Amino acid sequence: MPSRRTVLAATAGVAASLATSGTAHANDKKLRSLVSRMTLEEKVGQLFVMRVYGHSATAPDQADIDANLKEIGVRTAAEMIARYRVGGVIYFTWAHNTRDPHQIADLSNGIQKASLRQPRGLPVLISTDQEHGIVCRVGEPATLFPGAMAIGAGGARKDARTLGRIAGQELRAIGIRQNYSLVADVNVNPANPVIGVRSFGSEAGAVAGLVAAEVAGYQGAGVAATAKHFPGHGDTAVDSHYGFPVITHSRELWEKLDAVPFRSAIRAGIDSIMTAHIQFPALDDSGDPATLSHPILTGILRGELGYDGVVVTDSLGMEGVRTKYGDDRVPVLALKAGVDQLLNPPSLDVAWNAVLKAVQGGELTEARLDESILRILRLKARLGLFEEPYVSHGGVTRTVGTPTHLAAADRIAERTTTLLVNERRLLPLNRRTHRKLLVVGADPASPSGTTGPPTGVLAAALTELGFTATALPTGTAPSAATVAQAVAAAQDADAVVVGTYNITAAQKALVEQLVATGRPVVAVAIRNPYDVAQLPAVPAYLAAYSWTDVELRAAARVIAGKAAPRGRLPVPVQRADDPAKVLYPVGYGLSYGR
Repeated sequence: MPSRRTVLAATAGVAASLATSGTAHANDKKLRSLVSRMTLEEKVGQLFVMRVYGHSATAPDQADIDANLKEIGVRTAAEMIARYRVGGVIYFTWAHNTRDPHQIADLSNGIQKASLRQPRGLPVLISTDQEHGIVCRVGEPATLFPGAMAIGAGGARKDARTLGRIAGQELRAIGIRQNYSLVADVNVNPANPVIGVRSFGSEAGAVAGLVAAEVAGYQGAGVAATAKHFPGHGDTAVDSHYGFPVITHSRELWEKLDAVPFRSAIRAGIDSIMTAHIQFPALDDSGDPATLSHPILTGILRGELGYDGVVVTDSLGMEGVRTKYGDDRVPVLALKAGVDQLLNPPSLDVAWNAVLKAVQGGELTEARLDESILRILRLKARLGLFEEPYVSHGGVTRTVGTPTHLAAADRIAERTTTLLVNERRLLPLNRRTHRKLLVVGADPASPSGTTGPPTGVLAAALTELGFTATALPTGTAPSAATVAQAVAAAQDADAVVVGTYNITAAQKALVEQLVATGRPVVAVAIRNPYDVAQLPAVPAYLAAYSWTDVELRAAARVIAGKAAPRGRLPVPVQRADDPAKVLYPVGYGLSYGR
């Protein structure tokens, strides 16, 4: 790896002066000098944040080399950087970037080395989606926290700030300096298929407070936080990965609801904001997605909200941004709308050349590119990348997944579990009268890097707490035979714990037949808390908001009485038979009486 001296030389001596200067804008003269020496091709590359397959920047596995050749036309991350001079790289679990913390640190260092050895080489802004809860790219042994809706149920800004601080410290230790988290969307639609528990809740003010706290945590730890998905993705029944959602809010409602957390994030000094691939006719009636909307990104975000930080697109591979325009037009239109970073296009070659040709043909000016590059370089300078682009194995060992961090996650999780139903004070379960437990239910694919499956994690946690618990996974759509097997197994149990996951008719039949056995049934919503409305006969119901280990272990401690249920609903739960009526309001949650 190049020495620090080599790095400073590679960035034309800018690092030392940037490190000692007062503010990012005070460094603009130095940064503008860097921009002025860049070729047009280097400028185009600086705008892109791209995926790449492999655990190593120079020696990935053959399958990852093959994937890179197919999708990017290069063999390795180092080759991609040399050819396209990308300004950012995004890590994914499915791209085999995140095996373990020490490997991730080596990959990050390899990427930085590959970029800094180029003529006029610049450090790379490495990013990932580490939202915690159901969206995580860096798994165990890193510290994994409850997701946003669970944090909303806990309601403590201190916990949100602690999450950001610890998660930020761990990401920075492995070379990730930009996190595409937190979700600033206000989830007011229970049918939302893509946001849901990724949101802090349905109350704009509460969401705004938690957003600001988490921003302070991340950025205080030296990692850029990202508020997403502007102008607000919380009220849609369409997933923008696969379709083109339309938000029907009026401008007045947007101001009172969707805009509130983004304003809070901007006041908190948010480093980056991610766009949404949604139509929002009240803000722009052109039919274009917000990602490509000049009225929304430049008119409202830059102009009205006064935001001058980095604007990054959501993935350009998502259907919501590709519905109306081809992959060659999307990056050009995004830049014209006011975007700075172009995230993960389906074809980097198509997108990169489209931007290059747009400048050469006069559709985009080089000055427009310079404007975005300056914002990106300001962010890199603020994050210390010019001075310290590399990380160390010692730093990984000292920081990632430490006992102190893991204990903090457990404490926070205990404050989020929400008790919604507890007839005849069934909970907490008594180990003397309900020692033998059967744990059944949905076993969705575990969020990245957790132990899983959920039934196994719950059973193990309950066994550690003094019960004898047996896991019997029944899936998200149990067959009649599977239901019969679970009902038969329940005959030998003192009580049944069942996990529900975005409840289906088959899951509902399973739970109802388990209740009919006469055995005490404790249900745990391991994703959306709305499941409880479908099961009025269940004598005890908890909302855990996710199926990650930390949340399931906390739910087990509540079931066992080792922790009190302290969470309160951050969203309302409507009645199943009359959705216009609220069954459990925001703020609802039972406690264990003495």
